[in-house]
Amino acid sequence: MGIKSLDDLLSEGVSGRGVLVRSDLNVPLDDGTITDPGRIIASVPTLKALSDAGAKVVVTAHLGRPKGEPDPKFSLAPVAAALGEKLGRHVQLAGDVVGSDALARAEGLTDGDILLLENIRFDPRETSKDDAGRLKLAKALVELVGDDGAFVSDGFGVVHRKQASVYDVATLLPHYAGKLVAAEVKVLEQLTSAGERPYAVVLGGSKVSDKLAVIENLATKADSLIIGGGMCFTFLAAQGLSVGSSLLEESMIETCRKLLDDYGDVLHLPVDIVVAEKFAADSPAETVAADKIPDDKMGLDIGPESVRRFSALLANAKTIFWNGPMGVFEFPAFAAGTKGVAEAIIGATEKGAFSVVGGGDSAAAVRQLGLAEDGFSHISTGGGASLEYLEGKTLPGIEVLGRPNN
Repeated sequence: MGIKSLDDLLSEGVSGRGVLVRSDLNVPLDDGTITDPGRIIASVPTLKALSDAGAKVVVTAHLGRPKGEPDPKFSLAPVAAALGEKLGRHVQLAGDVVGSDALARAEGLTDGDILLLENIRFDPRETSKDDAGRLKLAKALVELVGDDGAFVSDGFGVVHRKQASVYDVATLLPHYAGKLVAAEVKVLEQLTSAGERPYAVVLGGSKVSDKLAVIENLATKADSLIIGGGMCFTFLAAQGLSVGSSLLEESMIETCRKLLDDYGDVLHLPVDIVVAEKFAADSPAETVAADKIPDDKMGLDIGPESVRRFSALLANAKTIFWNGPMGVFEFPAFAAGTKGVAEAIIGATEKGAFSVVGGGDSAAAVRQLGLAEDGFSHISTGGGASLEYLEGKTLPGIEVLGRPNN
């Protein structure tokens, strides 16, 4: 059974109906100030379409990792204000998740109104492994939109989680994929099917263990798989090189050695590294060959020769997936590797390549380094969900959308 879309729901008519939307509004905050509104902006098209069509919209989302109880530090108040600004209309914030305030506000909604519930993870049942507990919370959420309500899944960043607001509500209400989720799934299908070749994958970030399954899966599909970021040092160590005081997962060295044996013609590692004495923005940087990292220094970025070689591989690619920065891009002295590789991807995109940036730190790097977001074919909002899809895993929040509607 195919997944029904937001357009399907709109054609059925939503005026005067309650619609529960699971959005991904998990944005980074610094002292209550949103530092990257990317996910809020990405959630607007679905919410606006429903509001404009006269639905009574109830939005559920999480922020950070509260411990299953209210915590002012993780309140969605700044998000409600920013969302209202982007939508050009007032967004109410309930004082609780499914309590008396949420219920009273939901009952008072008129056509086109938008209500944001307080952080769904303030309720421990949201992430519970107990099916009955999650279902109870899901039923309380359904109560807010009424018997003729509908559910729209638009939080791609959480579809790999079997949680009450992602999975269980879809078993209780007619369910649809929002614009964001539909777009993400379409893009990922393109990356895992027979896309145009050559197919280049760029993986960064700190740990091999986080990316192992995706490396194993994509190494059989990609023409070139570029490894940067902190995890490159475990691969360099697997080649018998000294990596100084760089980040190293010793337990993964043997695994990396096997990957290099099996896929050595596909995997590409840095040939030079930007090193420093300590992990600090002001630590003096120097570039050394990858086999000449001093014992007392740590690698914090890939060097210019690596950028040149990686850029040459990317220049000819027709399909590109990038997940994870090449270095500590937050520090200007160690941002050149990430910026250089990103610019190479933009260059390939301008020549017609299909390029996908896989969420999280990579998307933040694009914005922080002042690169044009429209220089890439697609910037994903869900790093973990993207990776699990590319590993070949079933995503509970997508699987449930494919079930027949109630």
